[in-house]
Amino acid sequence: MAILTNHRILITGVLTDDSLAFGIARRALEEGASIIVTGAGRGLSLTKRTARKLDEWGEVGEVVELDVTDPAQLAAAATAVQDRFGRLDGLVHAIGFAPQSCLGKGMFVAPFDDVATAMNISTYSLAALVGTFRPLLQRAEALGGASVIALDFDASRAYPMYDWMGVMKAALESLGRYLAREVGADRIRVNMLAAGPIRTMAAKSIPGFEVFEDTWADRAPLGWDVNDSAAVADTAVALLSPLLRATTASVIHVDGGAHAMG
Repeated sequence: MAILTNHRILITGVLTDDSLAFGIARRALEEGASIIVTGAGRGLSLTKRTARKLDEWGEVGEVVELDVTDPAQLAAAATAVQDRFGRLDGLVHAIGFAPQSCLGKGMFVAPFDDVATAMNISTYSLAALVGTFRPLLQRAEALGGASVIALDFDASRAYPMYDWMGVMKAALESLGRYLAREVGADRIRVNMLAAGPIRTMAAKSIPGFEVFEDTWADRAPLGWDVNDSAAVADTAVALLSPLLRATTASVIHVDGGAHAMG
């Protein structure tokens, strides 16, 4: 039996087929899960087109509109998921955004309004999602309960050009621990999946991303391929499954080991 058989999972951030969220959605379908994906704003039509590419591995069904900064859309999305699934066994937070002033310009250029936007979409949204879908996650039927994953990037050090988004990822890791503490009694676990740099559309928006591409493989003891996200998707499936049912409040690194090297 596939390890996600009978699991019902909500996956955000499926924008293009090179996204980490798409790879996770594909692997979840391959492992027997039923999934719902979300899209927002001008990207909603692109998400719908991309979701159709997943039909090769399983049925996705209707794409749910979800702007995580809009309480009304959060409530409507919860109703839509309730009507279709009745419960959630897993939730994948793959959402991040920062205005241009927050990336590649140092720490003294971005006005607070831009930093607040980055915080709202990239970090606070995890609490908004878990809070909104908590009643459905509490009903999980998976062994060990429900699993929430937030896609992360190593926040233990300062990387060139990443600037305020690095701060958002550090906050995301802290938030994940606090959420894990709060919802653990509900049999909901919360973990961060810190992936190495992958060449996605989102990554291309980061100034100087080629610096990561050029150096990561040299630092990583296991090497690293910026064009291959398969290991990230496989790890996400393990986190969503009962295999890691006693793991929560953790940052799981899938980066070839580069985060631990000097």
